[in-house]
Amino acid sequence: MTNNPATPVPESTPTRTDRVERSAEATDASAPEAGQAPASLDQGTYTRLVEPRSANRLELGQGEWHQISRKYLWVQLISSGAVLLLVVVAVAVLTLFLHQTWALIPGGIVAVVLLWTMAILPRQLRAIGYQLRDDDLVFRRGILWQRMVAVPYGRMQLVDITHGPLDRGFGIAQLKFVTAAATTGVTIPGLEQGTAEMLRDHLIAVAESRRTGL
Repeated sequence: MTNNPATPVPESTPTRTDRVERSAEATDASAPEAGQAPASLDQGTYTRLVEPRSANRLELGQGEWHQISRKYLWVQLISSGAVLLLVVVAVAVLTLFLHQTWALIPGGIVAVVLLWTMAILPRQLRAIGYQLRDDDLVFRRGILWQRMVAVPYGRMQLVDITHGPLDRGFGIAQLKFVTAAATTGVTIPGLEQGTAEMLRDHLIAVAESRRTGL
């Protein structure tokens, strides 16, 4: 008579509760952390956030601040330079060929304003930054006219990437956040194309997790 080998009995059989708990742990582990920024956000960016020298300034607060790409400076300089060239050509045509000497006054004013804007552009762009906190994204810009706005992740309805011809030529883009309240909309300019896409995917995942209550 042949004895059949006994079927091994597992020490414990996972119950439905155990499976649910393990599934929840796996889901929590895969959920994105809001305050943890994706890697490679600071490639090719400015390294120091410029603050106004006055004592009555908006405090930056704690946390890691990320800045925009240095390429955005060239985009702005080329755009302003093109406008300046058009102004100079228009004034030259009016004064030399049409003998409208009055055009020298408004043309000169516009040229001075454009030159001043181009001169302070590097400092203005170094004052642009954003921070990924646990519950919201904080964006700040400006030196004379400062602006700092916090956009809660749960209220983000649309994260949009836009770029013009010059932006595409330099490989940068703008990231726009649309919320239910128009006053809290934010546009971060001058991001590397890869950074903008990475940040968009990260924010969409965080916003979705907040809306579903994870």
